[in-house]
Amino acid sequence: MTTLKFRNNDEMPILGLGTFRSEPNEVYNAVLSAIKMGYRHIDCAAAYGNEKEVGNAIAEAFKQGLVTREDLWVTSKLWNASHGEENVIPALHQTLEDLQLEYLDLYLIHWPVALKKGTEMPEKASDFVPLSEVPLTSTWKGMEAALEQGLTKHIGVSNFNENQLKEIMATAVHQPEMNQVEMHPFLQQEALQSFCVQNDMLLTAYAPLGSLVDENSTLRLLENDSIKNIAKARHMSPAQVALAYTIQRGIAVIPKSTNKARLLQNLETLNHSLTEEDMALLKDLDKEHRFIDGKFWEVDNGPYTADSIWNA
Repeated sequence: MTTLKFRNNDEMPILGLGTFRSEPNEVYNAVLSAIKMGYRHIDCAAAYGNEKEVGNAIAEAFKQGLVTREDLWVTSKLWNASHGEENVIPALHQTLEDLQLEYLDLYLIHWPVALKKGTEMPEKASDFVPLSEVPLTSTWKGMEAALEQGLTKHIGVSNFNENQLKEIMATAVHQPEMNQVEMHPFLQQEALQSFCVQNDMLLTAYAPLGSLVDENSTLRLLENDSIKNIAKARHMSPAQVALAYTIQRGIAVIPKSTNKARLLQNLETLNHSLTEEDMALLKDLDKEHRFIDGKFWEVDNGPYTADSIWNA
């Protein structure tokens, strides 16, 4: 398994299993099947509402002797309603209890968006807390405390732009080591990648195969002609081409599936490689298109807009 190396030389498998939008009754089988196939990196989040089932599957994998804790890389994320220094560790304790683990390998701030305690998804402006009241630097102090207490081995962020990263880096005792963002051939984020590389920060791509969240979108990544033509020439699937492109850029990918055949196909991407010519063709596909556009954080008179999240 190809890996990305952290500052202390810990290695994270470059391809993992995403669990976003995996139904609780499906995610148990998906995680257990994935571990049996050879997956060693599981990406979770409190907000996905399925960490207990993921934890049951990991526990079963331990019980069957498939893997040890040290064999697995497990990432989870702090939900928006637990921003603020004093709220991070209680939220992480809940995640660890649900996952039946003593520590995480990586813990991320899920979004640069703060919600009132107990809010799952906001419906009105009063469900939000402006970052002026709960600064990202405060939440980062809680993340640093979790690291220092050994509850997680590494800390980072998700959906952060360059200025938000700079804000926490300016006062951080422990610098962020990971930024997990949407990335695929239609959204390549080269400027953000360059900034992260310059600052010794790794990247993970979510939605690396695109997404059907925006059902009205006419853009279908895996139906793109260039991707399909390369797939045919290289005896790969379009999904494998899309994953291989991001992997060969040195970025981790966490495709989500609960289908055994697709789980295996995604994993087998690691047996393929694209040529320099393929990479150049795929680089030209960048449309700066977000399938996860962030507009679900916009409400009347609310403190956040999608534009402020991505660009402020």
